[in-house]
Amino acid sequence: MHQDEGFPVSRRGVIAGGVASATLAAAPAVQAQTQGTAQAAPPTMPVTLKVNGRTTKINVDTRTTLLDALRENLKLTGTKKGCDHGQCGACTVIVEGRRINSCLTLAVMHEGEEITTIEGLGTPEKLHAMQAAFVKHDGYQCGYCTPGQICSAVATLGEIKAGIPSHVTGDISAQPTVTTDELRERMSGNICRCGAYANIIDAIHDVAGTERAA
Repeated sequence: MHQDEGFPVSRRGVIAGGVASATLAAAPAVQAQTQGTAQAAPPTMPVTLKVNGRTTKINVDTRTTLLDALRENLKLTGTKKGCDHGQCGACTVIVEGRRINSCLTLAVMHEGEEITTIEGLGTPEKLHAMQAAFVKHDGYQCGYCTPGQICSAVATLGEIKAGIPSHVTGDISAQPTVTTDELRERMSGNICRCGAYANIIDAIHDVAGTERAA
């Protein structure tokens, strides 16, 4: 490397100096951006939720999911947070008679709608028929997925009764019936990592008054 008299210059020194200059130049902008972010409050808005027959008005961050509003704001922790990506079904609740993954929807989207969680289906003293059937047929092991499974099972029978076809319905113009194939297909979005699927199907058949295919 060429060196001028009294002023040695190396390639490493030039690179190090350039990096240091760039870092110093960027520091004020980064600091200003960080301060601005810290000072900005998240947008919030009031929302009225009708959950399990009770109306409650809460103020939430507009990005809050229905799942988090139920658990954190209303303290209804029966609805479970599993994958938080709509893939496991642990957070299933019933909204206006239809089951949804509460982790995939925002609380502010459900102003005034009727929402039913596992706490609204029954109580320890007076179980819902589906809850009692899960106990009878041992449709759970660890129990983490059970609230979502039960809410989904209740809505599944409601879908069949309403004549809503599924992927395995042979004749979509006819009234679907409660068959093992129908139940397996409709419940496929609810994952049980303990593997209690057969017992869950037995519990749903029990409530429907049908029998599971061998």
